[in-house]
Amino acid sequence: MHTSTPSPRFAALTALRYRDFRLLWAGQFVSITGTQMRNVAIAWQVYRLAQADSSIRVEIALGLIGLARVIPLILTAMFSGMIADRVERRKILILTSLVAFVCSIVLALTGEMERPPLLLIYTMVALASVASAFELPARQAIIPNLVAPQHLPNALSLNIVAWQLATVIGPALSGVLIAAVGVAPVYWIDAATFLAVVAAALLMRTRTIPARTEPVSLRAALAGLRFVFSHRLIAATMLLDFFATFFGATGVLLPIFADQVLRVGPTELGWMYAAPSVGAVVAATLLSGVRIPRQGTTLLAAVLAFGACVAVIGMSRWLPLTLAALAGMGAADTVSMVIRGTIRQLLTPDELRGRMVAVNMVFFAGGPQLGETSAGFIASLIGASAAVTLGGVACILLVVGTALSVRELREYQGPG
Repeated sequence: MHTSTPSPRFAALTALRYRDFRLLWAGQFVSITGTQMRNVAIAWQVYRLAQADSSIRVEIALGLIGLARVIPLILTAMFSGMIADRVERRKILILTSLVAFVCSIVLALTGEMERPPLLLIYTMVALASVASAFELPARQAIIPNLVAPQHLPNALSLNIVAWQLATVIGPALSGVLIAAVGVAPVYWIDAATFLAVVAAALLMRTRTIPARTEPVSLRAALAGLRFVFSHRLIAATMLLDFFATFFGATGVLLPIFADQVLRVGPTELGWMYAAPSVGAVVAATLLSGVRIPRQGTTLLAAVLAFGACVAVIGMSRWLPLTLAALAGMGAADTVSMVIRGTIRQLLTPDELRGRMVAVNMVFFAGGPQLGETSAGFIASLIGASAAVTLGGVACILLVVGTALSVRELREYQGPG
């Protein structure tokens, strides 16, 4: 049941006229801003600690951040999706936000230490990843409960706008704060932002538990995986996203690019982390009020552009060019994200939506995190620039292969 009926005016903001979606949108914007601040702080803190520790290479230490995030996500994804399809989704948002709050408090304490153990930082990253693994299916699955079906694409676009705005503001602010006062204040701010999600969930009125449930079992947990791979179009988009983000993972190596390639400091590093989201915000804002034509072809073109931008990042030695390529990468990824999200949400029944999102979470989060781990190890062998350039070329070849082999995606036009 939806709590309000939106006016036809201001089509790009239609979904925000639903009260409960507006609460969710605002809460996640604040929380994700803090999370993006935290991610920059973790990367910079690990980079500096590894520089001072001769027992581990910097590239490998950075790559292990991705591994600490992805292993808990993969291990809990199927179960977390089933929970999102059985439990009041608002309660899940509250509990996971409180767990993430505690992790950020511990990270803040490591920021106050002179030489905190890397293992403690990785452990907090892993625990925060567990919380995210349960939070994300619930948050994404709740959106169709809050808006009318015809406004779902607009809600998804606005969701991306919130996420991308947060990932512009968060890294840029984090870079300035790290340069001025260190990483600890960044972690304290991040901890406080999780309370926004708790407040939003407590204020929402919409019933957010599916009407149909089934007993907890391995078969029920794997239902989302069976559903995804029974739909060739959904499976193709998820696999394309997984391998594109695997090959195109650049985030974990940005401290190396900033310090050793571009010869800049933490403030510019914050700009680099924010640049993809600048492009993404522009793309998502433009997409929120229009219908995308020939969606299958557009999706393939967007991923092709994503790979090209990654290759440029690897070859660039000039900060403005690197920032432009990072922005282009974010814009291309957003076009892909909107199309993929619309396909998944429209083709998935509500009683499976949490598990479908959990499967997708493995693909869209597992790809870049595994990619960052791989990039760290490859960079330790051939250098950061060569590793990123090679990843961009591999992404381009992936798109060509997908376009030739998956006719359903190539010919997909979008909802009528």
